[in-house]
Amino acid sequence: MAAAERPAIVLINPNSNAAATESMTALAQEAAGEKARILGRTNDAAPRLLTAPEDMVQAASGVVEIGRQAAMSDGSAAFIVSAFSDPGLAELREALPDAVVVGIGEEAFHEAARDGRLFAIVTITPDPALIESFQARAEDLGYAEQYKGVRVTPGDPKDLVEKPEQLDAALAKAVEEAISEDGAEAVIMGGGPLSAPAMRIQPRFDVPLVVAVTAATNAALKKLAR
Repeated sequence: MAAAERPAIVLINPNSNAAATESMTALAQEAAGEKARILGRTNDAAPRLLTAPEDMVQAASGVVEIGRQAAMSDGSAAFIVSAFSDPGLAELREALPDAVVVGIGEEAFHEAARDGRLFAIVTITPDPALIESFQARAEDLGYAEQYKGVRVTPGDPKDLVEKPEQLDAALAKAVEEAISEDGAEAVIMGGGPLSAPAMRIQPRFDVPLVVAVTAATNAALKKLAR
C-alpha cells in the first residue's frame, strides 16, 4: 500500500519532550508496519515531564487542541494519547466522536491483564496521587484482583530520563522486585518515555514487559479495521 493510501494515526505526546515524541512515534510506526502512517505531535505548552496531577490537567487542553487540528489538517481517523495517565483522553473522545481515540495507559492495562495474568506497574514517577490513580484505573477497568501494585524507581525522574544507562538499571531493578516480590506475570512500563527502555531491558526477563505505546498502536489498528 502506498504511503499516501495508508490511514494516518496521530500520536500525541502530552508533554513537551520532542525527543520522547520522536522515540514513541518510531516505536508506534514499528508496531504499525505498513498498515498505517504514524504522525507524531508534541504538546509544546505542557511541562517536559508530567509528574503531578496538575501537570495532567495542564496537558489535557493541549491534547484536545492538537487532536482537533490534526483531524482537520491531516484527515486522521485515529489518535493515540501517549502519556501513561492518559491526560485529555476522555475530552478528546468527546471532541472527536467519530474518530478512534486510544490512550497508552488504558491499553497497557488491557494488554497486561490479558488471559487473567497478574500484573504490576513500574514507573519513575513517585507522586502518591498518581500512584493512587493507577489503583483506581485498575478497579475501573475490572482488573482489581489482578493488579499487584506499583514499583517506583528512586531518584529524580527528570534526571533519570536524561541518563539511559542509569534509567535502564533502575527500571530493571524495579521489574525484578515486581516479579519476585509481587508475583507479577506481566509488568507495565508506566510512561510513554519508558517504552524504548522497556524494549532494551526485555531480554533480561521471561515475563512480558508491556510497552504501552505498542499496546495502544495495536488497539488503534484493530479498531480501525472494524
